[in-house]
Amino acid sequence: MLKNDRAEWPIQTPSEPKRWYVIANPAAQRGAMGRSWPAIERIFHELELPFTVRFTEYRGHAMQLAAEAVLAGAEKMMAIGGDGTNHEVVHGLFTQQHRPPIQLTYALLPFGTGNDWARQYQLPFDPRARLQRLVQPETVVQDIGMVEYTLDGGTHRRYFVNVAGMAYDGFISWKLLKNPARNKTSYLLAVGRYLLEYVPSKARIVFNGRNVEDEFYTINVGLCRYSGGGMQLVPHAVPDDGLLALTFARKLPKLEVLLQSGRFYKGTLLEHPRIEGYQTGCVRVEAADGEPCLVEADGEFLGHTPVEFSIIPAALKLAL
Repeated sequence: MLKNDRAEWPIQTPSEPKRWYVIANPAAQRGAMGRSWPAIERIFHELELPFTVRFTEYRGHAMQLAAEAVLAGAEKMMAIGGDGTNHEVVHGLFTQQHRPPIQLTYALLPFGTGNDWARQYQLPFDPRARLQRLVQPETVVQDIGMVEYTLDGGTHRRYFVNVAGMAYDGFISWKLLKNPARNKTSYLLAVGRYLLEYVPSKARIVFNGRNVEDEFYTINVGLCRYSGGGMQLVPHAVPDDGLLALTFARKLPKLEVLLQSGRFYKGTLLEHPRIEGYQTGCVRVEAADGEPCLVEADGEFLGHTPVEFSIIPAALKLAL
């Protein structure tokens, strides 16, 4: 594994060129990111993009490194890795207490298996093409989601940048904790295999003054459109409209789920009569029969019901 080149971030001085504080996950894409780092480093130098890099060493480390970078004076921060690394860095930015996140500029060099958040903004997967765009980047502002959930008897909070899922999405995320998918193909095989084990969750969804109680195949709350390796479970999501996109699928025969899987990728999910989509400022999900409903955010398993989702409008400035 690559080691951090310094024990601490350098402290910026006013005369120092604005540099990218890079948080890189060498384990991304089964270690391909670490093997590619020397070539990526050369591109930084060729494009004259000043940078300092730290490498993650364990699950959750990127959250800590993000907070440390802000304390060190970071104004531009970049993650190199997949959706998990992206999630950790953004969560770290919103839990640190040193500076409002909107004052920073954030970029992702996608280097993962799904790269779903990168699809929303059509970010290049090629490192040279991606870094070339950061020489004079376009900037946009995105909303950020917040989910409060239950785990080990306590209430916890997590920020997310893409899509959160419950019911089957939470179940498969929990299953993949022990047996992570190695690539998109193995993920899709796991989705089909674990479907046979899944028992639809009976839950109550509260939003926009409504209470919907039923057995649900899936519940999704999103800011951006893509998740699960290119699926569009919230095809009506808009990342900067100040609203959460809510989708839920009532109980469906498992064969029907498989037959309708093409809709997940085509963006036509909401045309199915058992699937509904809404936009809302907040969502609460409760268990309706005593059995908890599981939740994940940006592909990371979190916990279970009761769960509340809310939104922070115009919260993160992105360099595209």
